[in-house]
Amino acid sequence: MKITAILLLILGVLGLILSTMMFGDIGIATMVGSLAAILSGFGFFSVNKAIYKQNAVK
Repeated sequence: MKITAILLLILGVLGLILSTMMFGDIGIATMVGSLAAILSGFGFFSVNKAIYKQNAVK
């Protein structure tokens, strides 16, 4: 899960950078998609941390 989170964050940051080079609606769509990838990456990190804490308590 941690690998997926890291890949999503890298893809999101790269997409955010590339969206500044695009024109019009395509740039906005790319920016929205990259922000969704960044938020998903942070979500995967938080779920991974919660699962790790839950298993460490047992």
